[in-house]
Amino acid sequence: MLRFFLTFVVLQLTLFGINMLGVVQQHVVLPWTALLARACVALVTLFDSTAAAAGKVLWNTVTGFGVSIEPGCNGIEACIVLFAAVMAFPASWRHKLVGLAVGFVAVQGLNIVRVISLFYLGQWSTPVFNFAHEYLWQALIMLDVLIVWLLWVRADARAQARANPAPKPGTSDTPAAAA
Repeated sequence: MLRFFLTFVVLQLTLFGINMLGVVQQHVVLPWTALLARACVALVTLFDSTAAAAGKVLWNTVTGFGVSIEPGCNGIEACIVLFAAVMAFPASWRHKLVGLAVGFVAVQGLNIVRVISLFYLGQWSTPVFNFAHEYLWQALIMLDVLIVWLLWVRADARAQARANPAPKPGTSDTPAAAA
């Protein structure tokens, strides 16, 4: 448990530090955030033609209201926490890669729902938008990370149990002594 915790903390400190580097912000974070805004617009325009994206901003072309997807709102930080938890846990590399891929999709999928919901909440009510943005969605995204990780840990335990079945009661793993 101590090894997991220390590895988890060191990975987070390292990855959050890397995430803050200017070169990473410029070449990874900003392009990812712009892609996230475009993905949100692609979904929203299926039922609302007034949405548009410009860089990291999702905005309504009629009302002028927009949401800017800032650091902490693009899902990268939540993915860093999930990555650190998965990598710190003792599991096979194959299982870790599956967990990272599925977890990334789960976190980013919920983050798209988050951004779109905030886009509409902000047009409806500023106080509700502020509450949802600052409290509700922060907790829900981290809860998503925790649930994804716990489901992944459970899947790993089940895979381990299938790979190494326990002996049936009344049987022995040692050969019988010759009489």
